[in-house]
Amino acid sequence: MNSAPRSPDGDACDVVSFYRFVSLPAYRELREPLLAAGRERNLLGTVLLAPEGINATLAGERGALASLLDRLGGIEGLAGLEGRWSRADGPPFRRLRVRLRKEIVSLGRPDIDISALTGERVPPAEWNRLIADPETLVIDTRNRYEIDVGRFPGAVDPGTGSFRDFPAFVEKRLADERDRPIAMYCTGGIRCEKATAMMREMGFERVYQLEGGILGYLDQMAESPDNRWEGECFVFDSRVAVDRGLAPGHYVQCHACRRPLSAADVASPLYEEGVSCPRCHGDADPDRAERLAERRRQVELAEARGERHIGAVYEGSEEE
Repeated sequence: MNSAPRSPDGDACDVVSFYRFVSLPAYRELREPLLAAGRERNLLGTVLLAPEGINATLAGERGALASLLDRLGGIEGLAGLEGRWSRADGPPFRRLRVRLRKEIVSLGRPDIDISALTGERVPPAEWNRLIADPETLVIDTRNRYEIDVGRFPGAVDPGTGSFRDFPAFVEKRLADERDRPIAMYCTGGIRCEKATAMMREMGFERVYQLEGGILGYLDQMAESPDNRWEGECFVFDSRVAVDRGLAPGHYVQCHACRRPLSAADVASPLYEEGVSCPRCHGDADPDRAERLAERRRQVELAEARGERHIGAVYEGSEEE
């Protein structure tokens, strides 16, 4: 997506998400150099490093983000990293973090050989034809709260609350579907890449994944009359969701349960800003409810002073 360079200190900035499954046996040694390189470029966001690769979402000035991608390209196995670009009206993260993990996306299967088993990638331009085939079983590999925000028509909702629940869904619901073509998608492609590899290991043969995920699809199809996406796309930062043109969407986030909230949710009498929403009302114990209420008061005081409270920006990454 071609957006102009912006700084995280300004009113708007660029956001880039990228990942790669690749053997990184020395991943621990990469943490401090990457943290320093990000700070030098005034970037915000999260980088996850694991033996199986890298997963990141970063915000900042576009040139600085591109510069970091170029630097990462000098590491064995990371040449040619391609990012999925979008825009934020303000910094969607409050700090830069480089974290070490067992997996860059948590499926509970760090042993899967992704490079050997992953499903066939389908470019956005060919995706519509694939999912229009009545023989194709289309599966959304994301979590239920993400699917509530937007989806491709006819896609199966696995009903998961975490990506770690996905293997159980496959075992219980797809045992008799091994001969069908299965098309899978997620936000940026990372969950599908691992999920398709797992499914091929389980004996599924015709498994496909949307190349670049929903964000890649919207980047190419935003202005096209053939854009099949319905609703908005949940993202793991303070924007909460982006629309079909990758601009910040219309959802807000509940600070208690982290779920995306529509205008109808916010209008509910069960919604209390910063404290609870219709999805989690009554779940918090009194002490936690009071802490959340106090946090909201501090945010309002900071806003009245023209400042941003440190807790006002969500920090996250796709299925850390």
